[in-house]
Parts: sequence; structure tokens; C-alpha cells
Amino acid sequence: MGSHRRLAPSGFDRGAGAAVSILSVAAAALSAVPAGAAPHDDTRASVDRLYEQAEKATEAYNEADERADALREQAGTARDRVARQQQRVNNLRESLGSLAGAQYRSGGIDPSLALLLSDDPDDYLDHASRLDRLTARQAGELKKLQDALRELAQEREEAAGKLRELEKSRTAVAAHKKTVERKLATARRLLNSLPDAERDAYGRASRSGRPGMPGPGGASAASGRGSAAVAAARSALGKPYIWGANGPSGFDCSGLMQWSYAQAGVSLPRTSQGQRYAGRQVPLSEARPGDLVLYRGDASHVGMYMGDGQVIHAPYPGAPVRYDPVGMMPVSSVTRV
Repeated sequence: MGSHRRLAPSGFDRGAGAAVSILSVAAAALSAVPAGAAPHDDTRASVDRLYEQAEKATEAYNEADERADALREQAGTARDRVARQQQRVNNLRESLGSLAGAQYRSGGIDPSLALLLSDDPDDYLDHASRLDRLTARQAGELKKLQDALRELAQEREEAAGKLRELEKSRTAVAAHKKTVERKLATARRLLNSLPDAERDAYGRASRSGRPGMPGPGGASAASGRGSAAVAAARSALGKPYIWGANGPSGFDCSGLMQWSYAQAGVSLPRTSQGQRYAGRQVPLSEARPGDLVLYRGDASHVGMYMGDGQVIHAPYPGAPVRYDPVGMMPVSSVTRV
């Protein structure tokens, strides 16, 4: 399934809003699927649409989750910086307070009289000059620290505000995800209500390649990390599809890719859309084991090419990690990590 943690408001705010809007439309469309749909081609087409919409929902959820995690870290860093600056301000205030007390205690008489009474007027003047310079310097430093503290407080508030917005978006996406899950449950019930022959036909159709697809060649991975990722993906065969999971006990589609390459020491983005640009793109006819195969125009699904025209992927709820033909759905691009 399509996949599967800055402060700049433009990118995510628009993306999250778009995702929520798309999912709202999807949820409305799904509500039109009748519970008693005819158990034939229309039913299978409805199930396919539900799976595709669920993949989009999972992708949006994963992106919101990843960005929320990143903002939490940024907010924590900002709080630490503010705390360190606050401690410096406190220390300086304490120092200035001690200095002010000393000045008060020695300033009980007029400075001109103190000068006349001093045993060493030159020493007095030198001391007074140094004291004035020190006081001015410390006052200047305090002002700078106070300015910096105000700036950091503003940054912290902005980070907290962004985090609140992201949490709202994440909650909204999660709510849509639950809606799609309910629709998927309905779709599964419809599918299970079909005669055995119809269910078998659906299973064959979901695993079939498209006619006219080029035959990818290349028996070996393009790199050592690709080979290690292939081995990891193979070790996940049979593991269940789990919403938003990236292993090791279960996966969604981009989570499987992220986990497999992590075993090879390579960090991939969390979503299939991000993974699309995690390397250089190559033609499908030149695909080699370990390459990422992105599906649909929005790259909402991803699998790993394994050679011989096959990919390993996490298909959808109820279908474990498995091999399928590379042409099982429209390929949008191939990425070599």
C-alpha cells in the first residue's frame, strides 16, 4: 500500500489541506458503495477503488506522522536553547545585582567628596572608570540576551503552533483512515460473499500483469546495498500488511521499502512519494533487483523489483507481503537507490 516523523508553513499546510480535502471526497465517494452491490465485476471494481483510496489515506497519514515527529524534535531543541539562554540571563542578573549592591554600599557619599577624601585620587578615577565600563558592558550583554530570549520564545511558540496544527491534520487524516478502514471491511465482506470461483477470479486478476509491458532484465542488483535490500525484502515474505507500519512484524508498502533498505544501511523517506526521488530514475526496461517501482501517477504504491518481471510488495490489508508481476498496475517510475 502507498506508503508507508519545517516550520515553513507553505509545504505541509498546503499538502495536509489537500490530503484532507482529497480524503473527504474519497470518503464521500466510498459512502456511495452499496452494501449489497452485485457480486460480480462491479463488486471487484469497488474493492479495487477502496484499496486505492485506502493507500492514499495511508500515505497522507504517514506523511503527517513523520512531519509531526520532526516538529516535536525542533520544538524540543528550541526549548533547550531557551533554557540555556535563560540560565545565562539569570547568572548575569545575579552578577549585576552583586555589582549594584557594591555600588550602593560605596556610593553613600557624593562622588566628588569621595574623590577629595581618597588617599589615591588616580586610583579612584581608574576604578570608577573601569566600573562604569564594566557596568555598561554587562548591561549591553543583558540586553542582547533578553533580545535573544524574546526571539527564542517566539520561535518556540511558532514551533508549538505548527505542532498543534500538524496534530490537528494528523487527527483529521487518521479519522479519514478509519473511515476507509470501515469501507475496506465492507469490501472484504462483499468479497467474502462471492462464490469461490468469483473470489478466485478476483485473486488472479489482482496478481496479473498488464499486456504489452516491457520485460525488465538484469539478474543481479545494481549495487551491494540493492542486493542487501533484496535479501531483506525476501525475508519479509508472508508478513502481514499493517497500516502505517515499517517493520519488522508488519508493513505497509513504503514501510517495507524503508525497512528493507534500512537493513542495507540506507535511510529512505517514509512515504512512497518521497521514495520516488530517493535515487535516480531509470526506464522500466532497465530495472534491476533492488530498484523501487512506483505505481499510479501519484506514486501512491511502491514495490521492489526482484528480477524476472516480479516485485515484492505489501499489497493491502488481508494480503501478506508477496511477489506479484511488475505490471500488476500502471507503473509511473522506477528509482534506483
